[in-house]
Amino acid sequence: MIKRLLPLLLMFAASQTLADIRIATFNVSMEADNYVERGQPVTGQELFELLKGGEHKQIRNTAEIIQRVRPDIILLNEFDYDADAEKGPLAFIRQYLNKSQQGAQAIDYPYYFLAPVNTGVDSGVDLSGDGVASGSEDDAFGYGKYPGQYGMLVLSRFPIDKANVRTFQRFLWKDMPGNLMASVVKPNGQPWYSPEAQNVLRLSSKSHWDIPVQVNGRTIHVLASHPTPPVFDGPEDRNGKRNHDEVRFWVDYLSGGTQASYIYDDQGNKGGFKGGNFVVLGDLNSSMAEGDSLRDAIVGLITHDKVNGQFVPRSAGGKAHSPDNPLGATHTAGWRMRADYVLPSEAGWDIVDGGVFWPAKEDALYRLVKDRKSSSDHRMVWLELAFK
Repeated sequence: MIKRLLPLLLMFAASQTLADIRIATFNVSMEADNYVERGQPVTGQELFELLKGGEHKQIRNTAEIIQRVRPDIILLNEFDYDADAEKGPLAFIRQYLNKSQQGAQAIDYPYYFLAPVNTGVDSGVDLSGDGVASGSEDDAFGYGKYPGQYGMLVLSRFPIDKANVRTFQRFLWKDMPGNLMASVVKPNGQPWYSPEAQNVLRLSSKSHWDIPVQVNGRTIHVLASHPTPPVFDGPEDRNGKRNHDEVRFWVDYLSGGTQASYIYDDQGNKGGFKGGNFVVLGDLNSSMAEGDSLRDAIVGLITHDKVNGQFVPRSAGGKAHSPDNPLGATHTAGWRMRADYVLPSEAGWDIVDGGVFWPAKEDALYRLVKDRKSSSDHRMVWLELAFK
């Protein structure tokens, strides 16, 4: 009997170890400006007030999308930050995700990671070039009207090893060798940023995170970020060059060795990536083929020898949204570009499936994405991965 059971037990154990895992990224637009009329002032508390009741239609739609796709690990970009998790992540989980939305099965995330970001944090210097150090918006370390706007949040069904998380919020742009900050100049050829600004300006407009997640005895490193859009500036292209270097950070980090020796994290540890399985997640605001970004960095990341960038998620809705664009099916934002990425490591696992949640008009779920106020101007991107 024992001999007959042993193969079955081994098969069961293998199925547990090699089980598929679904990982996603979603720019949810859950920041204060999204909930007020254009041009109206914000307090930074708008999201948290709406999370209390569990009844806001747009947030319910966002929760329903998550319930429909059911990722095991998900990065939410543009989820306002507050140090009190009860106001943000826990309220969203309890009031929205734990409750069925339009018949979708409720979902729970027992684990989350939340940390400060640079948006809206006073830099103390003039970064916009208007001669005034205003302390917010363009003069913050990352554009924001209040600290924590456009924050990041990771939700997980699996335990997060918070003791070994690496964050790079305070890494200085000037400390990246070959950085493009030096090439940001005024029309007269003078540096855009003053010496004082160059000495304090951080690379990350929000933050860069390396989050270890424990999955069935293995460690997955979630590499999360949200680089600045490469627009909303002038001919100096300060945002475009910052976007490039924010994306390039991951190229250097994954390369390791001397290429990553300059990197230091907020905990004082130096060097690049030292793990195995990883997945790069986020709204990177850059495309290999479209948009206004400087493309060397995103090309370097997608084609990195440690990254499996061959699978490109697609959707019927994206194709229908841009029928004359051969890249339309790969778009992840309503403004017609592939901006959001789930890029797994080449080693350790295989890509089983993936997609962009963008139903076509004839689909009953199209109501969740039909316009900007339905959920977000971005679409969730997901991959199903299987451990080798």
